[in-house]
Amino acid sequence: MEISDTFQITLKLGAQNFPITIRREEEIYYRDAEKLINQRYSYYANHYPGQSVTTYLLMTLLDVAVKLQKQEATGNLQPIMATLNGLVNELDSALK
Repeated sequence: MEISDTFQITLKLGAQNFPITIRREEEIYYRDAEKLINQRYSYYANHYPGQSVTTYLLMTLLDVAVKLQKQEATGNLQPIMATLNGLVNELDSALK
């Protein structure tokens, strides 16, 4: 039996589940991104109570984007940015 290059995983971001199809060799990046997003989401939810889920997700997105911009200023992050852009597109599609 041949193993496919892609498979489906479910990421939990905040309180939302996102089933997405990914390439097997990229799973670690998606899992690490899930951990980072949930860590930052929890930080904002704990420090700014009473906001909407969308607000927390946008605050998290801004936080991660600023960190990437800082890192990009000190080195070449083209491959990482391409992977993250793919993740954002997948999540955007899942939200629709």
